[in-house]
Amino acid sequence: MRLYLITQTEACGYDTYDSAVVAAPDAATARSIHPNGGNWEPFYSSWCRSPDKVTSEYLGEAVEGTQQGVICSSFNAG
Repeated sequence: MRLYLITQTEACGYDTYDSAVVAAPDAATARSIHPNGGNWEPFYSSWCRSPDKVTSEYLGEAVEGTQQGVICSSFNAG
């Protein structure tokens, strides 16, 4: 499992996520993880509209046994 910093610039301002650190086997999977740990929201989103709007930066290897998902996220509460 690898660690990635995922970011987006589509949904900015209050009540949005700007980034998260996630554990995933590859960059494409990392971009598909929503920072709230759930599914993509179809109408209002605190994150960008689709994974193709997400950028990912490889940070390093996770410790053995780390499960896929959100490690830490940055939420801009309003």
